[in-house]
Amino acid sequence: MANHDHVNISDFGMDSISLAGTLPHKLAAISGAGFSQVMLLARDLVGHAQGIPDAVRVVKASGLRVTGFQVLRDFEGLSGHLHEYKVDVAKSMLEMCAAVGAKVLLVCSSTSTHATADPDLLARDLRKLAMLALPLGIRVAYEGLSWGRNVNEFTTAWDIVCRADAPNLGIGIDSFHAFASKTSLEDLDMLDPDKIFLVQLADFMWNEIKSVEERIDTARHFRVFPGEGVHSEALAELVMRLDRLGYHGDYSFEVFNDDYQQMPLPVVAERARRSAVWLSEDVLHRSVPLPGRMRLRRGEAPL
Repeated sequence: MANHDHVNISDFGMDSISLAGTLPHKLAAISGAGFSQVMLLARDLVGHAQGIPDAVRVVKASGLRVTGFQVLRDFEGLSGHLHEYKVDVAKSMLEMCAAVGAKVLLVCSSTSTHATADPDLLARDLRKLAMLALPLGIRVAYEGLSWGRNVNEFTTAWDIVCRADAPNLGIGIDSFHAFASKTSLEDLDMLDPDKIFLVQLADFMWNEIKSVEERIDTARHFRVFPGEGVHSEALAELVMRLDRLGYHGDYSFEVFNDDYQQMPLPVVAERARRSAVWLSEDVLHRSVPLPGRMRLRRGEAPL
């Protein structure tokens, strides 16, 4: 493994979804690659063979900070028994989120044909969710899925968040969905950086996605780490724009990839580390200077 001890990757973490295997093995691989944080899935806990309390113990013993907890789907815009059912699901997820010390719950925009398109009703439901999360010290990050029924870009997600006007409700930005929906990155400038609660990064291997079906298939099976795909320039622009905007929160690599599920965990985690080094050192220039030395610019000869 290359020595990158001088590189600051503390703002970047991995999603557990990128790795095969058990929760302890995933956490060990992520920590072993030099990351200090992890984005967890609910099934990391509920699928743990020794039960949820032991899963919580394993997470805390790993020393990794939990970036956030995912994912609550198809929550907003429902009515009657469907709404009550989803509220129960949300309460369960919030309890697990709090148990592992996560401060952010990720909520994806609804794809349900049963959900209303009324933005004020969508905002009402998200405000209710935020109020459920508030006593637990949890923030709710609302992400626009690129195949969402009514909210499918971060711009429309931002509109709903503004309508809801809850102190602990903000947005989550996913680079895959921004690129897949071809949302202009200039639209990032309309956002309040204090209301961006999470940024998830991934690339993919083709320029054009020709159908909603292909978009979903790519998102769930063929993402790659930042810098490994064909959208490196756009991904770097997204991160730099957020940095200039004043976003100082976490970046997590949300990479769903069937091939990575068949590779040794340390190998996949090292690929993620290379992405973090690229973003931190080459894009954001966040390397930690060596003691007593000035860091040379790329290509500059030593004196």
